[in-house]
Amino acid sequence: MAFLNSIESVVTIILMIALGFILRQRGWFADSFAGNISRLITNIALPASIFVSVLKFLTRDKLVSLSGGLVYAFLSFAISYLVAYILAYVFKVRPGRKGTFINVVVNANTIFIGLPLNVALFGNQALSYFLVYYVMNTISTWAIGALIIANDSPDKGQKAFNWKKLLPAPLIGFLVALVFLLLAIPVPDFATSTLTYVGNLVTPLSLIYIGIVLSDAGLKSIHFDKDTVVALVGRFIFAPAVMLTLLVFAGGFLGHLPHLEAQTLAVQAATPALAVLPILANEANGDVKYATNVVTTSTILFVVIVPVVNTIATMLFK
Repeated sequence: MAFLNSIESVVTIILMIALGFILRQRGWFADSFAGNISRLITNIALPASIFVSVLKFLTRDKLVSLSGGLVYAFLSFAISYLVAYILAYVFKVRPGRKGTFINVVVNANTIFIGLPLNVALFGNQALSYFLVYYVMNTISTWAIGALIIANDSPDKGQKAFNWKKLLPAPLIGFLVALVFLLLAIPVPDFATSTLTYVGNLVTPLSLIYIGIVLSDAGLKSIHFDKDTVVALVGRFIFAPAVMLTLLVFAGGFLGHLPHLEAQTLAVQAATPALAVLPILANEANGDVKYATNVVTTSTILFVVIVPVVNTIATMLFK
């Protein structure tokens, strides 16, 4: 029953993508609308969403008590970046796609799919364990992943590092939230409510954006080319395999985690690619069609992958 609930959340996502597709087909959205959504999400809605999420789900005490899990999550992300770069080099992923490719392998859609999935599978008692992966995924996405995409230009003449993109707006939102959290700075209710409403725009607008891009490209754009297949293998096989390997073999010197926490980390490592990847690719003049394709295909395929990973984790961490 719990897994059926997680499938329902995926169906909801697919329906919202379909809404963007249909409305674009019917001419409701002007050509400039997708670009406007991109800027709104990246610079306004995402920072607000991250700020509210950090203050809602984390406390200073939780950060300290979950430090053991954070070490496992940190190591898994570090190894996954290494694997992603090796895969990108071996399979010669071209500029404009490389940043998206690396992000697909490493960073997961924790807040929009991972959170409801985790509650459906393990209940609210596992929420604090979910936060371990959420924190590292957020730091990885906006401190490293977004920067990689921003500087992955398909223009071979652009070699210089773009320092202006060192601190993207979502990362600033996360850092500001940490300051408020660590210093226990109170946030007025009206500010929290406003930021919550604005932050809630991220999920529907990101998915509608994907639908618009799919409409412009055509449904035939959904395909499994080399770069897509390797990225999906990295996301659904290498990333959870790295986490499972660490949890099984590193417990002797890192300390064994509670069974429920280990299962949570393993499942979160197998969630789909970030829904905002097409928007980040668009902001960086990257391959938006490729980003849309890997996000859409990973969102659909994860329904098959998650029960497999969850079964393995359950067997390993009884």
